[in-house]
Amino acid sequence: MTRQMTGAKMVVQALKDQGVDTVFGYPGGAVLPIYDEIFQQNDIQHILVRHEQAAVHAAEGYARSTGKVGVALVTSGPGATNAVTGLTDALMDSIPIVVLSGQVPTFMIGSDAFQEADTVGITRPCTKHNWLVKDTDDLANTIHKAFHVATSGRPGPVLIDIPKDVQFASGTYVAPREAVLGHYNPPVKGDLDQITALVEALETAERPIFYTGGGVINSGDKATQLLREFADATGFPVTSTLMGLGAYPASGKGWLGMLGMHGLYEANLAMHGCDLMINIGARFDDRITGRIADFSPNSRKAHIDIDPSSINKVIRVDFPIVGDVAHVLEDALRIWKSRGRKVNREAIAKWWAQIEEWKAQNCLAYQPSEKVIKPQYALERLEALTKGHDRYITTEVGQHQMWAAQYLGFEAPNRWMTSGGLGTMGYGVPASVGVQVAHPDALVINVAGEASWMMNMQEMGTAVQFRLPVKQFILNNERLGMVRQWQELLHGERYSHSWSEALPDFVKLAEAFGAKGIICKDPADLDDAIMEMINYDGPVIFDCLVEKHENCFPMIPSGEPHNKMLLGQDSTKDAIKAGGAVLV
Repeated sequence: MTRQMTGAKMVVQALKDQGVDTVFGYPGGAVLPIYDEIFQQNDIQHILVRHEQAAVHAAEGYARSTGKVGVALVTSGPGATNAVTGLTDALMDSIPIVVLSGQVPTFMIGSDAFQEADTVGITRPCTKHNWLVKDTDDLANTIHKAFHVATSGRPGPVLIDIPKDVQFASGTYVAPREAVLGHYNPPVKGDLDQITALVEALETAERPIFYTGGGVINSGDKATQLLREFADATGFPVTSTLMGLGAYPASGKGWLGMLGMHGLYEANLAMHGCDLMINIGARFDDRITGRIADFSPNSRKAHIDIDPSSINKVIRVDFPIVGDVAHVLEDALRIWKSRGRKVNREAIAKWWAQIEEWKAQNCLAYQPSEKVIKPQYALERLEALTKGHDRYITTEVGQHQMWAAQYLGFEAPNRWMTSGGLGTMGYGVPASVGVQVAHPDALVINVAGEASWMMNMQEMGTAVQFRLPVKQFILNNERLGMVRQWQELLHGERYSHSWSEALPDFVKLAEAFGAKGIICKDPADLDDAIMEMINYDGPVIFDCLVEKHENCFPMIPSGEPHNKMLLGQDSTKDAIKAGGAVLV
């Protein structure tokens, strides 16, 4: 049975039919008909953010923590351009979101009308796909197609630009089961010959390693279960990118910790020294590879990824396998079991003995203090006092983000939300809002630096309005910490504009928003202050005053290979050579 309705009503109906329960948005002239329809129903919750960038980041947090599609609604012109950062962030990190943007009426497009921008043109490079809908009869089908594209293959953001006259006009509504989704249907099964060849390689490997990324989490719970089974059955060590944390449990016997520029010593040296690297859902990005010519020079490499364009893009691999992680691991595990579950146990025991020697370096060691809170200590205590809770962590971008990845342990996927590929300062506050909306009874903590936090601090208004008890844990060093660290290493300690001057009083700021403010500067008071934050039934801004010039270690200096790492006791003088300076 066909149904006639306005374009605005189609939008709301299509979202309901796609199982959407929450939309993050900000109204404006070009989306008023949609907002009128939202007003007249109760099935979809609308969260009013304070900035369109925050709407998309909140949708990202919602999507990452639930595995569902995040939805944002913005108006034309500045509403759409404000969404660009969030779209690019989601594209880089493969987060499935649908952004609905209003547009001026079709007959005014191209006339430089009020709040007009070429949204489709602007967002083409930062979406998987986008659409300008000029006919109301096409609208419902386009929305269903958008959800299909956002979630199929490598997930990512899509945008639908909807002119205002299309929202007012009536047309025929098409349900999801009747929609024509087009030809986009990426293969999920990997090539069995390549998978068999990989299994043969892992049976004889002497120094193997699983290198896991966000693609494992994107593939779903089955993928993480299969990874854990495979790793534990083979006895192979496991490392992960920033985006992959939680796919393998931090308490797992094979866990080496995160790898990369600020990854653990043992993880990076194992990557450098392995003879078989099995990349599962990671990108070989520059924060991981270091100097490409010297990246794991003596290993054979496999790359399992649903996105064929990612394979052989940066690093040439010996076993390219295009497919969904869950399907490929299922086939690989089945073939390996059918061949007798063989691995080179003797060699792997020697490999683990070498890894244990690297672990003995205790690369996360730092100089404790009784006078000032070290940022590492702050996160150690946060981990100890919250690990038993139903906990979700978001972060901003910078030193605090790396310390959080180093010191917080994740036992499950979808518990860690951070901006990986784009490195978007201001991500954490709105992302924590999105996560808390999705998990109202959970403990949601945004680990932040004071500089990043202030980029989208207005979203505390959203948290207060919707009674979201998000905890903002700010490591306040009164510096743009990572920028300052790079200036120390690269620019002769000339700290050009990396000191945060004229900071607000965060306690008073919290009170002004209607939240609770806590300040702590004495290590002896830290535990009590953290418990006060956890136990408060509402949003909190926690101002944790930490050592101002603490550097984040370990660190691979830009332009160096994995086996040349700086540890906490090492000098940073001239650590980054001319060739690496451009890579920071």
